[in-house]
Amino acid sequence: MNSKPDAQSTCPIERSLAFLGDSWTMLILRDANAGVTRFDQFKKNLGIAPTILTKRLATLTDERLLEKKLYSERPPREEYVLTDAGRDFLPVLFMIAAWGQKHRGGGRLTRFLDAENGTELKPAAIDTVTGFELGTRPIRIVVPE
Repeated sequence: MNSKPDAQSTCPIERSLAFLGDSWTMLILRDANAGVTRFDQFKKNLGIAPTILTKRLATLTDERLLEKKLYSERPPREEYVLTDAGRDFLPVLFMIAAWGQKHRGGGRLTRFLDAENGTELKPAAIDTVTGFELGTRPIRIVVPE
């Protein structure tokens, strides 16, 4: 495997990490899934430098996880709204959170609750073909020829 993620790789993990492998990108997606849409909100929530935020938002827009929508014509102002691809990333974020609670826990941690019934989320990745939880059985990686 290469030391730097490659967007042209045959591995979907490597392709995804080519633009997602940065923590700021994932934190922007976390906040977008929580309803943050405006540049200043992202900047305030994340404590991120404006230049870095501008670059990450451009990448997420180019990669079609976010799209710009005009919310004010005078002066012209845009917000960043999740696309289907951006919403599809939410389960990935919760799987990272579950791993972090298990292996990087301790102290005070943010909890994620179901908004309707108040129960804490306990995400698990299940193979829909076999019904088995991922990580409980060996896998085989098949590289295309």
